Amino acid sequence: MYVATVRDLALGGGGRLDADTVASEGSWDAARAGAGCVLDGVDLAFAEGVRSFAAVRPPGHHALRDRAMGFCLFGNVAIAAHYARRKHGANHVLIVDWDVHHGNGTQALVEDEPSIHFVSMHQWPWYPGTGAAEDRGPHDSVWNVPMPAARPRAEYVDALRTAVDAATAGWTPDLVLISAGCDSLNGDPLGGFTLEIEDVVTLTRLLVERAERWCDGRVVSALEGGYAPERLGVAAVAHLGALR
Repeated sequence: MYVATVRDLALGGGGRLDADTVASEGSWDAARAGAGCVLDGVDLAFAEGVRSFAAVRPPGHHALRDRAMGFCLFGNVAIAAHYARRKHGANHVLIVDWDVHHGNGTQALVEDEPSIHFVSMHQWPWYPGTGAAEDRGPHDSVWNVPMPAARPRAEYVDALRTAVDAATAGWTPDLVLISAGCDSLNGDPLGGFTLEIEDVVTLTRLLVERAERWCDGRVVSALEGGYAPERLGVAAVAHLGALR
């Protein structure tokens, strides 16, 4: 069982899970707590109407059902989407991923459930090589938005807005989950997008405003990538402020 493999590797001192992904001695506790934080956010959203941001690592959107990938151990946001349906009876869950890399793991974990809609805007071509626009999943419940690097900031914002509106046309989510990847910011060493901090605020408010119409404002966000530490910290604070 994959979960047991991660646990045993970490508790045994750590080691490599794939070419990019390493488990250290603390990875089992960190990954378990990270996934749990996002689930706590879902509980708070339904019980108290609280919006939350889980500033967790390792990230999750590349993790597959049976293996780690791209620094990710467990699919935090995908797990939260299924949890919301089973624990809280959410009929429809929307996931929006603006990490610079395609959320291939999230897509793989939710695309068989037509009640979960997944929107991913990502750099193309880029790691992991998935996320073509024509890939809509088996139930047409996936909206991939591949974008070239180094485009004007407004093009990325407009492209994601258009995809979110398409994904929710005639379909109202009971919960919005965000994979908030800060590697889409200008200057990140692992991406070529040009977004600035104010664009993170714009995208966050876009989803909050729609969620207030759709589902009493229920939004839960989780950190994905982001590899320029100073920019990451500023973006996280700005994102949290916009959620509030």
